[in-house]
Amino acid sequence: MKLYTRTGDSGETALFDGTRVSKADPRVDAYGDVDELNAVLGMARAAGPDHDLDAQLEHLQQDLFALGARLADPASRIASRVTKAAIADDDIARLEGWIDRADAEVPPLRRFILPGGSPLAATLHLARTVCRRAERHVVGLGPDVVEPVLVIYLNRLSDLLFVLARLANHRAHAAEPEW
Repeated sequence: MKLYTRTGDSGETALFDGTRVSKADPRVDAYGDVDELNAVLGMARAAGPDHDLDAQLEHLQQDLFALGARLADPASRIASRVTKAAIADDDIARLEGWIDRADAEVPPLRRFILPGGSPLAATLHLARTVCRRAERHVVGLGPDVVEPVLVIYLNRLSDLLFVLARLANHRAHAAEPEW
């Protein structure tokens, strides 16, 4: 199979149910933001996190593929037959557990901090902002279009990315400049 298909040359793309939509469609924007977030997490992993953080980031990348697949599937055709494309309450609980563990390891936050610090932390801060944009675009699709669990997942993920950036700085002994 060739990498190029030429089917998108007219500015359209296909969703999982076969529907052709403009590449500027809000749904395509939303899953494009999720794809961008996944790539930024790949950049974070390339920055050389320790083993446990790298494993978490890889798991998040897997989740984001599933989330993007759900967004690209308006007729829910893959939902029932592709278990790896599932996002559920258990996934949110996992994120909350990771948030609690990371937050317990870093000093209490007393003021706003400027994004940055170590290269890994700076990349995780960038990931957090891309996640927030993805969340806004997913919410913008409307509650009757998007499964609520996807919005909750993205909201929790941005919190996790913030605390993971703090954790990366803490472990690297990098300063967190206050605003």
